Amino acid sequence: MQIDAPLKKKPRMFDLFLLPFIQSRSFPYLWLSQLISMLGGSVTTVILPMVVYSLTGSTTMMGLVMTAYMLPYVLMLPLSGWIVDRYDRVRIMMLSDIVRFIVMLAIAVLIFTDSLSVRMLFGLVSLYGLMEGLFHPAYSAVRATVFTPDIRNAANALTQVSNQGVRIIGPILGGLIISSMSASYGFGLDALTYLISYLCLLVLVKKAFVSRQNKPETSTSKLSFAWKRELLEGITILKGHPWLWITILAFCFINICYTGIIVILVPWLFKVHLGLDPLAYGVGITCSGAGAITAALLFGSKRHWRHRGILAYGAVILSGAALLAMTFTTSPVALSLLMAVQGFGLMIFGLIWETSLQELVPPEAFGRVVSLDLLGSFALLPLSYFLVGWIADQIGGVITITIFASIGLAIVASVLCVPAIRRFQ
Repeated sequence: MQIDAPLKKKPRMFDLFLLPFIQSRSFPYLWLSQLISMLGGSVTTVILPMVVYSLTGSTTMMGLVMTAYMLPYVLMLPLSGWIVDRYDRVRIMMLSDIVRFIVMLAIAVLIFTDSLSVRMLFGLVSLYGLMEGLFHPAYSAVRATVFTPDIRNAANALTQVSNQGVRIIGPILGGLIISSMSASYGFGLDALTYLISYLCLLVLVKKAFVSRQNKPETSTSKLSFAWKRELLEGITILKGHPWLWITILAFCFINICYTGIIVILVPWLFKVHLGLDPLAYGVGITCSGAGAITAALLFGSKRHWRHRGILAYGAVILSGAALLAMTFTTSPVALSLLMAVQGFGLMIFGLIWETSLQELVPPEAFGRVVSLDLLGSFALLPLSYFLVGWIADQIGGVITITIFASIGLAIVASVLCVPAIRRFQ
């Protein structure tokens, strides 16, 4: 008589999301550090545009402020990838946290004393962007090490779920702060979160994370040669994977269209065009975060996804269509729902992209490849922020949203015509 073997239970979603905490000593500290600093950043996301528009009322000036942030960020990337692959990645993150703490605290004090000028804001935002350009390749490289294959999907999804969770709280909190108190309190909160993030990373260094060993010894006379050679190694890795280099090239232009709308014109749509309270914009960003959380939960519920190329770019089309549809409504509720769709689409793409990088790129070269990815994706953003703001002042924000969203959708459609993208699994 044959007895059937007991069926193996399929892991529940909750169990999958617990895996990173159970199987990795480093994950909790890294996760908590980024979660806390993300809270402060999400508050500032709402407050900064309101401060700029209150000082100037100009989309062109908002574009210039974002250009002042993004230009040092982009210029830092080619060097930061080499630094990240050569030196202690966690300590690089710690340095960035301390400098960003000082910048946010300085802005808070200047606003509180009614001393902030646009020129001062330019300088402080530029320093902040420089540190962001150093931080992000380091953080991505540490994640690639900590997020091992057995926990990768769950760790990526859980990180995004929690980050988007605080982005739900942060924008509403930011809207309440700027509506009922002063913007200085929001920037002060952001500064405090960077200090707490630094302390979490300090624990990570001492108790859990093992820093890179066997760092290459290079004499001062060979530094220039080593930097060029190692940068070329990163380019060679990208060239070996059409999915990587085609997507980086495509998003160099897609980001011009989408990010320019999201950063410059969506706040304008809420505050200037429709004259809504800052809290309404905070609710809109919260809905974007809720859409992203839904996408992350969906993505993290499975260990493997098929047809990832079509799925990723289909999600980008969904996000672009939501941005385009914003020009056809004046309802705050409809705008918030469209922001949820936009957040859902970009999160699906982002998770597929992040996991594909972690699968395809060797850990010892991750910093260089990520810096090239960020450089390719964001190199034209300083121009985008200025261009979108200036065009909106010339022909109107609604028409500008329509033009740039349509161009972005056309680029995505053309990329899907490439077999290497459609067939990526």
